Amino acid sequence: MTQDKIKKNHLNWFKKADEDEIAGIEILNAGRIFAPACFHFQQMAGKYLKGLLVFYDKEFPKVHDLLELELLLLEIVPEIKNYENELDLLNSYYIETRYPGDYPEFTKNETEQAMTAAKRIKEFVLKKIK
Repeated sequence: MTQDKIKKNHLNWFKKADEDEIAGIEILNAGRIFAPACFHFQQMAGKYLKGLLVFYDKEFPKVHDLLELELLLLEIVPEIKNYENELDLLNSYYIETRYPGDYPEFTKNETEQAMTAAKRIKEFVLKKIK
């Protein structure tokens, strides 16, 4: 399978998303650091949304902003709007977890909220492709 066909297969996006889910859970369960887990949950949601776009044969830019992906999905699956709180929450973990700066350390509770939000996005996407 060519690289282009791999990128255009929604199941490949979901597989990569599942890797982020596993990594996030492992880091969360270790209980020592939480920012990387939050990052993986944000990435998980993004890959599920991109997989959904691929499923519907929609192009998307190379972007990590979940609200931007939501905009691309709105005309196909308007119910995505019901998950805006989750997308907004997870978006906050992209930049803040990647670069040092003036942000608080993330707690276990915040990380569990990120995991719950990402799993809700996953469930939504999987229901849409069935």
